[in-house]
Parts: sequence; C-alpha cells; structure tokens
Amino acid sequence: MVASSIKMPSPKEIVNTMMAADLYSQWLGISVLEVGEGSCKIQLTVRKEMVNGFGITHGGITYCLSDSALAFASNNHGPQAVSIETSISHTAKVLVGDILTADARELSRSKKIGFYEVTVKNQENKIVSLFKGTVYITKKNW
Repeated sequence: MVASSIKMPSPKEIVNTMMAADLYSQWLGISVLEVGEGSCKIQLTVRKEMVNGFGITHGGITYCLSDSALAFASNNHGPQAVSIETSISHTAKVLVGDILTADARELSRSKKIGFYEVTVKNQENKIVSLFKGTVYITKKNW
C-alpha cells in the first residue's frame, strides 16, 4: 500500500488563502498578526468612514472584525466551517484612529460544531467588545 503524499495546508496557509479571497476583510484593512490551530489574532485601524451618526465607530466594525477572526480560527484546522450563531457585547466606545486587535480562541470543537470567543481590545489594551460564535464544520476541506 502506498502512503498518501497529499500535504495538508498549515493553519497559516489556510488563513492566507482565505484572506486573499476575502475582499471585505481587505477593505476593513485587517492584518493577520498570529495564527495557531483554532486561534487567530487580527488587527485593524479605525478610519473616518467607519463612524456612525454619534461620531463613534459603528458597532458593525467590531462585529465584522470579530467575525473575520472567528472565520480564520474555526477554518484553520482544515475542514471548512461556517458560522451558525454569533453574538457581541460592546463594552467601550471606539473612535477614529483606534487600533483594534481581535483575539479568537477555540473553546470546544467536535466533528460538527465548534464554539469560539473573540475578545477585541484597543491600543490601550482595553476590552471594547466580547463576541461568541458557534460554527458548523462541513465535510469540505481547504
């Protein structure tokens, strides 16, 4: 019997592949800082077009940053995963120029479901949002 010579992509290779096709994350200006199996740390700088009518950053920005971190962390095992439920709590205001870092961590993972948390902090290491996400793990591999 011949051993399989198919090389599975590394977590970082999977995230790089995802990021190359993720035009929204690119538009947000997301940079990938760290990738580990089931984890990912990403960052963006808040721009003026990201604020709402109150002059503070729209909650959708921290949500989207968290959602991207969830996607990268939950997919980098190899099987493709899609979110099925997410929630976010905004704990502090975010302003133009703030540098936001999202740190996604896997809490639990089975063959079909994964649970993740994402903490978003600003440049002063202050938590600005807390995000939880559940993903469905498909049978399709990267």
